[in-house]
Amino acid sequence: MRSRPLVALGKACAVALILVWSLAPIALIVSASFKPEREIFAFPPRLGFTPTLTHYAALWERWPDFFTALFNSLIVTVMATILAVAASLCSGYAYSRFRGRFVEGSALFLIAVRLIPPIVCTLPLFPAANALGLQDTHVWLAILYATFFVSLGTFVMRAFIDQIPRELDEAAAVDGAGRLRTLVRVIAPLAAQGMLAVAVFVIVYAWNEFLFAFIFTSTRARTAPLVLAEIVGNFDGVEWGVLFAATSVQLLPVLAFVWLMQKHLVAGLTAGATKG
Repeated sequence: MRSRPLVALGKACAVALILVWSLAPIALIVSASFKPEREIFAFPPRLGFTPTLTHYAALWERWPDFFTALFNSLIVTVMATILAVAASLCSGYAYSRFRGRFVEGSALFLIAVRLIPPIVCTLPLFPAANALGLQDTHVWLAILYATFFVSLGTFVMRAFIDQIPRELDEAAAVDGAGRLRTLVRVIAPLAAQGMLAVAVFVIVYAWNEFLFAFIFTSTRARTAPLVLAEIVGNFDGVEWGVLFAATSVQLLPVLAFVWLMQKHLVAGLTAGATKG
């Protein structure tokens, strides 16, 4: 019994360390975006300073392309999320309701594909993008991002749909509903939490992805991470205040979204873990 307070204290310390490890860099970046240039790298760091919006004004004046790229990131992220969630819902339903050697074999294939480093796929994808006329387009990035998360999304959705009684499918079939109508009208509303979990994964990935955006875009579909890289590689030297301001603008929307959706994210990670 005496060990319980010690265990609770140990857990609290572990959680505190994880929070500091995760949130301290974000807090430093956001606070640095409001500091005068000379105080950004002052040592020891000063907790008390006069906030300034100079870096955000400079970002707006000298890097207007960043906000265009941010809008591109939004378009690509929304498209990729819709594609990935829809495909994961359909495939998760198929894996949950059907059995067979082909189904189990394809599940292993999905896992194997997910383990392939994205850089390996870039060379064969180049001629495909050119042949389809999708080079430097939002659609191409959305397809790539969705494709790389369908495997994870499939197993998340399968875990959720496994918990939905098959009797509901049978009742819908008795009422004359086909597979597609059953999926849309019966399964999807009950698996909405799983769909939100998949959406969180895809949004975080698509919003911050750099490799595919760097290789397959140049002007029209350029995303925010590419402009951040340009700020770092500026010939006139790195404007650290502007860089931290841009990073804060790019980071905060997805951070706020993940914070709001955190319970669905946890549900997605633990779905099916207690299934007997």
